[in-house]
Amino acid sequence: MQSDRSLSFLNLNTLSAPAARFIRFFLMTFRYISYLLIILTFTGCEQAAETQLSGSIQGTTYHIKMVMDKVEATPEQVKTDVEAVFKLVDEKLSNWREDSEISRVNQQKTTDWISVSPEIIQLVTIAKDIHQRSEGCYDLTVKPLFDLWGFSKHESRVPEQGEIDRTLTHVGMSKLEVDVENGRIRKLDPELMIDLSSIAQGYTVGAVADRLESRGIHDYLAEIGGEMKVKGRKANGAPWRVAIEKPTPLVREVQRILDIHQENGAAVMTSGTYRNFFESGGQSYSHILNPKTGRPVTHNLLSVTVLHDDPTLADAWSTALLCVGEIEGARIAEAEGLKALFIYRDGQELKERMSSQFTSAPTP
Repeated sequence: MQSDRSLSFLNLNTLSAPAARFIRFFLMTFRYISYLLIILTFTGCEQAAETQLSGSIQGTTYHIKMVMDKVEATPEQVKTDVEAVFKLVDEKLSNWREDSEISRVNQQKTTDWISVSPEIIQLVTIAKDIHQRSEGCYDLTVKPLFDLWGFSKHESRVPEQGEIDRTLTHVGMSKLEVDVENGRIRKLDPELMIDLSSIAQGYTVGAVADRLESRGIHDYLAEIGGEMKVKGRKANGAPWRVAIEKPTPLVREVQRILDIHQENGAAVMTSGTYRNFFESGGQSYSHILNPKTGRPVTHNLLSVTVLHDDPTLADAWSTALLCVGEIEGARIAEAEGLKALFIYRDGQELKERMSSQFTSAPTP
């Protein structure tokens, strides 16, 4: 398993010049995609309008729309708050910064207990729970496999089976222990490495939403790199509208539009196999890796969208369900009571499958 949002916390200054040029080109394309994915605000005859913030941060973009009636804070103050959240997350959770806290943990080749911040404790605890509930497909320790297949530095290749087998010996959530009470973790294998990219962006969305609400802002759409949380209503009283992208690699089209009527807040997280992949010998290889086989998944599931009140859980679950595939994913979503939309390939057609919770949610 590996999230499709592995560029979310990228520091271009740490890369070589060719890699940086490639990433900048990718991000220009990604910025275009994020506009399609997220905010379908149909202006037309609207008289009321939301305050908008946007920017580029840690290798991705963010867009926030919010209703600021009766809010004492200025947009500039809110922007400062939001970017302070980004800075904190980047310093703690970024796998792209060699000096981040999680990178320092990975650099420690030890089986001793390591004291870590509450953010890491929280994310590892959630991940271990979803690991068990997803039949082991959701796994934060696949980073060595991700590196082996070349996805980390965009030097993709198909490794030999022997390389995969050797790398698999250093992968497994069972090799990672967490001591919540004392705020520490322990690697039972000193070579174990942790990648938080499949859950950190959801955490960031939640942290930004919390910061908005601390300012008295309760009607907003907060989006980071195409992942978002919405709450309340737009300034004109209409529900927020969110577009789900059609999972095709070469064409940018809208698959479905959701009107979010859940005014207490809903995170909308999508994971997909159709953007980050490579081809070799006439075969496509997705960046979503199965931690049991050490190889990219081979099912027909292309994307999963999860609606949840907690952005962190929505982020992790969207990747977990994508990893297990359309059949097992649908079964797990039903068992866990998740609001999930699956888009999969059936021959030459794209088909949808929705969990019963998704179809009963107050969205069309």
